[in-house]
Amino acid sequence: MNGQDSHCCIEVSLDRQEVILFRNDKRVFQAPVSTAAKGPGFQEGSYRTPTGNFVIRERIGEGAPIFTSFRGRIPRGVWNGEESDDAILTRILWLEGLDEKNSNTYCRYIYFHGTHAEDQIGNPASQGCIRLRNRDMLRLFDLTPIGATVHIS
Repeated sequence: MNGQDSHCCIEVSLDRQEVILFRNDKRVFQAPVSTAAKGPGFQEGSYRTPTGNFVIRERIGEGAPIFTSFRGRIPRGVWNGEESDDAILTRILWLEGLDEKNSNTYCRYIYFHGTHAEDQIGNPASQGCIRLRNRDMLRLFDLTPIGATVHIS
């Protein structure tokens, strides 16, 4: 994909638990998400989803099989169905905060990622990240270039 010829903007609503991707002001993707069970927040170790303005700083997992499990952003094989607190699956879009209050987001390892807990999508249940169903994560990843803007509110 070439992010040079079109503007890509992602909006995440904590109230509606959904993500919408716009390209040149046209909605091209929409899916339910799961944000933090503890609500919004900025403090490291709070397990809260930061709000405000962000940019996609890194894309991780391109070409990996669906349900690939990541530990420390390294693919560790395909998830085998084992229970997990917060399995990070399929793809990672790593956020960097652009506002003073969310400037620690990258260091907090806040991502968009696929999840083992697809049954919780649509409800706040994450440890701070924005979880998507794995097939939705594949689509969002394919549509999103590094440098895409993100607004979480």
